[in-house]
Amino acid sequence: MEGEQRAQAGAEPPPSPSPQQQPLRPVASQSRFQVDLVTEAGGDGQKGRTSPADAADAAAAGQPPPAPGAKDRADGGAAAPCPAEPPIVAAEEAKGRFRVNFVEPASGGQHQQPPASGGGDPAAASASTAEPCATASEAMNGYPQNGDTMLSEGSLHSSGTGAQHYYDTHSNTYYLRTFGHNTIDAVPRIDHYRHTVAQLGEKLIRPSLAELHDELDKEPFEDGFVNGDESCPAEGAVSKHVVDNIGVVKFGWIKGVLVRCMLNIWGVMLFIRLSWIVGHAGIGLSLLVIGTATVVTTITGLSTSAITTNGFVRGGGAYYLISRSLGPEFGGAIGLIFAFANAVAVAMYVVGFAETMRDLLVDNNALMIDEMSDIRIIGTITIVFLFGISVAGMEWEAKAQIVLLGILLIAITNFVVGTFIPAHDKRAKGFFNYHGEIFSENFGPDFREGEDFFSVFAIFFPAATGILAGANISGDLADPQLAIPKGTLLAIVITTIVYAGAAVATGACIVRDATGNLTDLITPGTLNNCTTAACKLGFNFSSCATNKCSYGLMNDFQVMSLASGFGPLITAGIFSATLSSALASLVSAPKIFQALCKDNIYPGLHMFSVGYGKNNEPLRGYVLTFFIGLGFILIAELNIIAPIISNFFLASYALINFSVFHASLAKSPGWRPAFRFYNMWISLIGAILCCGVMFVINWWAALLTNVIVLALYIYVTYKKPDVNWGSSTQALTYLIAMQHAIRLAGVEDHVKNFRPQCLLMTGAPTSRPALLHLVHGFTKNVGLVVCGHVHTGPRRQALKEISNDQSKYQRWLIKNKMKAFYAPVYAEDLREGTQFLLQAVGLGRMRPNTLVFGFKKDWRQALMKDVENYINAIHDAFDYQYGVVVIRLKEGFNISHLQAQEELCMSQKKTAHPKHTVVNLEHSDADSKPSSKSVSETNSPAVSQDHKADEEDDGKASTQPLLKKEVKGSSVPLNMADQKLLQASSLFQKKQGKGTIDVWWLFDDGGLTLLIPYLLTTKKKWKDCKIRVFIGGKINRIDHDRRTMATLLSKFRIDFSDITVLGDMNTKPSKDDIAAFEEMIEPFRLHEDDKEQDAAEKMKAEEPWRITDNELEIYRMKTYRQIRLNELLQENSGTANLIVMSLPVARKGAVSSALYMAWIETLSKNLPPILLVRGNHQSVLTFYS
Repeated sequence: MEGEQRAQAGAEPPPSPSPQQQPLRPVASQSRFQVDLVTEAGGDGQKGRTSPADAADAAAAGQPPPAPGAKDRADGGAAAPCPAEPPIVAAEEAKGRFRVNFVEPASGGQHQQPPASGGGDPAAASASTAEPCATASEAMNGYPQNGDTMLSEGSLHSSGTGAQHYYDTHSNTYYLRTFGHNTIDAVPRIDHYRHTVAQLGEKLIRPSLAELHDELDKEPFEDGFVNGDESCPAEGAVSKHVVDNIGVVKFGWIKGVLVRCMLNIWGVMLFIRLSWIVGHAGIGLSLLVIGTATVVTTITGLSTSAITTNGFVRGGGAYYLISRSLGPEFGGAIGLIFAFANAVAVAMYVVGFAETMRDLLVDNNALMIDEMSDIRIIGTITIVFLFGISVAGMEWEAKAQIVLLGILLIAITNFVVGTFIPAHDKRAKGFFNYHGEIFSENFGPDFREGEDFFSVFAIFFPAATGILAGANISGDLADPQLAIPKGTLLAIVITTIVYAGAAVATGACIVRDATGNLTDLITPGTLNNCTTAACKLGFNFSSCATNKCSYGLMNDFQVMSLASGFGPLITAGIFSATLSSALASLVSAPKIFQALCKDNIYPGLHMFSVGYGKNNEPLRGYVLTFFIGLGFILIAELNIIAPIISNFFLASYALINFSVFHASLAKSPGWRPAFRFYNMWISLIGAILCCGVMFVINWWAALLTNVIVLALYIYVTYKKPDVNWGSSTQALTYLIAMQHAIRLAGVEDHVKNFRPQCLLMTGAPTSRPALLHLVHGFTKNVGLVVCGHVHTGPRRQALKEISNDQSKYQRWLIKNKMKAFYAPVYAEDLREGTQFLLQAVGLGRMRPNTLVFGFKKDWRQALMKDVENYINAIHDAFDYQYGVVVIRLKEGFNISHLQAQEELCMSQKKTAHPKHTVVNLEHSDADSKPSSKSVSETNSPAVSQDHKADEEDDGKASTQPLLKKEVKGSSVPLNMADQKLLQASSLFQKKQGKGTIDVWWLFDDGGLTLLIPYLLTTKKKWKDCKIRVFIGGKINRIDHDRRTMATLLSKFRIDFSDITVLGDMNTKPSKDDIAAFEEMIEPFRLHEDDKEQDAAEKMKAEEPWRITDNELEIYRMKTYRQIRLNELLQENSGTANLIVMSLPVARKGAVSSALYMAWIETLSKNLPPILLVRGNHQSVLTFYS
């Protein structure tokens, strides 16, 4: 392979690697790259000095490494040429060849030599030292072929052991020989897609586009990171934290999901209440009840499976699934109530166990105190025992669940066997084994005591709320994506079959009513008026029709014990069901709560996010759950709280189903569940069914649940947690926005719907807060605002700034409740950047129609090239049919020079001995730490090196955070001008109070000059200000002009307090003001009459901004008008809160930039805040309906 050089000295090839040597996992040092140029001589074929990459290649091929003199380019030193090689050969221009090496972060890029003992002969190493420069033909002998096993560069950085790690070139690309060739392009690999802290492996990064695309002489790693990326190595290269999985307990789908779900679904309902349900509803409706519940749980199980298989699932169960699908608002609301429901469910199950124990004590006359106190005592002892098992760890808890499942299965088997065992002594209590007559009689319903289908269903359905028992410990599952769908759905199938079988068995074996008296025995067929199944089987229980009996499906909750082969086993099954459900809830609640607290949705609960041990056990959550459960056990009356808990579970199931529907509706490309057996519309039906069941169970509990969920949703929405989980809410928002934008694009503009949509040239939004707040004042909830920021200077640096600033400043705008967008652009100068923005910003009808600039306060000191760009940007806006607004604040807008002082202050505080504190500043919410860089003022072409503090307000500024208004303990206080600037920066954030907005509507621009002040008065901060209108007119028709304007304003339905007609607007201004104007423009005049014609023309061509004598004479009257208007403004509007005035228009190509700037300067100086407005002369107001 021509151009590649290999150092070799006849070393023997290394032996085959041992099994312990291949393949090993890569280390952190194998994640960064360096590029070495391989120089080629033109003519004799000799090559440049061997780079460190050759050392690795040589070692891989069994050759010794090159001499230590070879240095990597990233080390800053060039490789010294071989003594026998002419210096010009090493300096020969590179012809596109390069090598890639690993950079060891810990060593700062310095390459160490490999140990002598690893693969080659020690003699070869000495030969290499003696002959560091090998010929090209010798080097080619050691070049690795495609598919060869070779030594990775990472092994060269191993210290101490001298071990060499081998990697197969087909399966591993860490050594950067993709497909066996010299390239840094990486093949697809799962480690490139992991999160920063991945539990299943290390996160690695693929080569960046800059590493592949940038020119080699650009030094892509000059700042130590790819393309200037300032993320820490833990975030960009390899996760510093690799989870130690040694000793961590992880469960499979049977032990982790199937067992837990079955134990939770098979609660006391199976042994105590199912027979009662069959007695009331009959076998047919009982199967319908079970089937309906199964439909709801199956749909929820399918939805859960879909969400679970749409990406890696961490701990948190239902909370994690909902929050990552619907966002933190729904997830935070459901997570809290779901964790609370599980905590209270512990008390419910323990009380159920305690009540069974109490009944046994009552039967044996062994009560300790009284019935209620015994429940409390037994419940307390039980929950302490369960708490001990939970704290002991998940492994002990899982073993306990297995034991309890075994007992439960024995109890179920005992019942099934018992139904086949003939038991003549049990017939008096209603048990007759299987008989068609009993089945027939019990098939239909026999509702009593006000019960109906829905009330019976409400009693049964809580048994089905255990389907998420496995998902709740998703963080403890070895493979949640496999375990949750498989275990949950199989558990639903098995438990449904058992429930249906038990319903049919009890309905076919046991009659509804029985006296328990053997005296009711009769000979079948002897009583004509007795047609029940019991009469046909030899018992007359007709007395139960008038007197309440104690046995039978309707009266005895323990009939399953009666029908079983050995009654105490049913009691043991009841104990097993209650304890297993309580234990599962006791484990689920803390884990869900821990996941919720880790996400910091509720900051006050963050202390419960701490985990302990290998399994990250939430011990604090266990303690909290224990005390919640203990509190409700001591109450011992759970009949009121039980419906609410059931509704909490159902609300979670409803949102899981809705999550699937919502994600499918949003059509996000990221919604790709591996589980295919779901349908968005079925999931929606499941969500509706869950909501319906909530009201069936208990309508007031359903309402209360909805109110609680809504309250928590509003709270989380208000707090706006700073998380981004790629929820379907975001995807659907995008989809809706896109659909509406496309729909809006097809609608023609109408004057009634006109709204000012501003391209506001703020630069960094934080640098001109007053400008942003004023424009936001008349566009909030009305029109679009796009903050334009022109980045100039070196292209590479500017592009890096744009990449960093895009999300940073958009977050700042959102955090500060600014309904605006941030649009950075790179250009050679302000005008070019503004042109780009004028043409490209916006989408469809959502496009700016008004360009807003801050007044260029330092125009007389700035470079006139920048003044030209500023004025030409205004001309360009008119060319593109934009309106233009120039806003002036006498103190100025730009506070970026104060922010630069803040940077200096912060840097001094970081030193060991800070010298001076310049000013205390406040970071914006979006910037939690000081900016790591400061955009150089020279990056703004409009900024003179000598006048950085007076940078013009033209849309370019350094990217710094906002300042504090209260300066506390500063060693060097702000000067008076900066103090006023700082106060003015918050001027428009305050309520303006009673004052006036003076509108000087001198020229008809379509109505924009009048519309902007009207919109301001509709906002809360400006609502107390009155609009005063000033117009030009003739001295002899002032009343007529006033009435005409009043009529027009009334037709526009715009309130005003006064109309003033200026009859003396064209009066010549005072001599002092004229002299001041002439003095101001003197440095910018050409004075062609005093120069030779050729010299004057040459100067005008070189400096087109200069004011000619002819131009000044032609526009003398217009100049006088601007001077006179300023006099009138100071006289009439000197105390106004805001002035809105028509912007004078300069004819393009006829009026020089200096003269136009002088007009605007003269017109707006020494005044309150003033907006110079000029619409595009298309009507924006109408009085037609």
